[in-house]
Amino acid sequence: MYRALAERDSTYDGVFFAAIRTTGVFCRPTCAAKKPRQENVEFYSSVGDAVSAGYRPCKRCRPMEPAGKPPAWLEQLLARVEEDPKRRWKDADLRQVELDPARVRRWFLQHHGITFHAYQRARRLGLALGHIRHGEKWEGVGYTHGFDSASGFREAFTRVFDRTPPRSTTLAPLVVGRLLTPLGPMLAGATSEGICLLEFSDRRMIETQIARLGKWFDCAIVPGEHEHIARLEKELELYFTGKIREFTVPVVLRGTPFQVAAWERLLRIPYGETISYEQQARDMGRQGAQRAVGRANGDNRIAIIVPCHRVVRQNGELCGYGGGLWRKKFLLDHERSRGETIRPEGDMSGARRS
Repeated sequence: MYRALAERDSTYDGVFFAAIRTTGVFCRPTCAAKKPRQENVEFYSSVGDAVSAGYRPCKRCRPMEPAGKPPAWLEQLLARVEEDPKRRWKDADLRQVELDPARVRRWFLQHHGITFHAYQRARRLGLALGHIRHGEKWEGVGYTHGFDSASGFREAFTRVFDRTPPRSTTLAPLVVGRLLTPLGPMLAGATSEGICLLEFSDRRMIETQIARLGKWFDCAIVPGEHEHIARLEKELELYFTGKIREFTVPVVLRGTPFQVAAWERLLRIPYGETISYEQQARDMGRQGAQRAVGRANGDNRIAIIVPCHRVVRQNGELCGYGGGLWRKKFLLDHERSRGETIRPEGDMSGARRS
């Protein structure tokens, strides 16, 4: 842990907190402050433990805030985009509010994988799609959503949704949003039926998973806000603070029959417990198919809620977690360390196979 602190290793952000005896503060592993001597450092697994030991949060790295939170200089811009998502922000507009367009671009590329202008465009197209599906003429919708011409709107729309506006009246949107957690930012996706995506944003397979969503749901994937994602965000906060054991937000499981059977078995693993891949295969009536079960678990697109982290080797060793073994260990330790928790009304009956 001291080596990770000295190297400011971001992969450990959220795994531990470093408390500095000489200053009385505790920091993230990535804190840019001067490296302390090893004998002056204590390590804690949670903010609560560090605070209970008498340390105060560092004002530089702000360990009380979720990792990945937008910086203060960007918060006002993000708020204004959400207030009026139809507005088209240009570089000149950014400079007018004293923001460097290149700096904004770099932040969006790092945290969303697309530029700020691409994010805006996708946001506006998603809203436009909703108006078209409700019967509005597509030509007028383009002008009201920041496009200079009908032809420009048609071209951008077709490039994103792979079909023209007139042919999109039955195209359903799949809304994606970014959520902050103690284990780093996650990407959530939802349809009108429920949550269909919850993945760590740094997972290598994230682009593949999103492409598969487009195939399975035949949908338009757009950034934005959604009631299921808002509910998920609240329940994730309660989960990580130990106040709930089960999620009530509806989820949609879509894949091959074998994959869906594997994911449904995952949903039945009790909180704080684990099973082996062999046991999962037996319970599915597929004795000896543990390798296939492992692949199906790896294809699970709804992390934490569909708890593939609760499957281990027969000898109890950890293996095979797309978000990284350190996250799997964190989740298992978190669940095992909690006593009785408050359970919200409802159960996982919202999960459905389709």
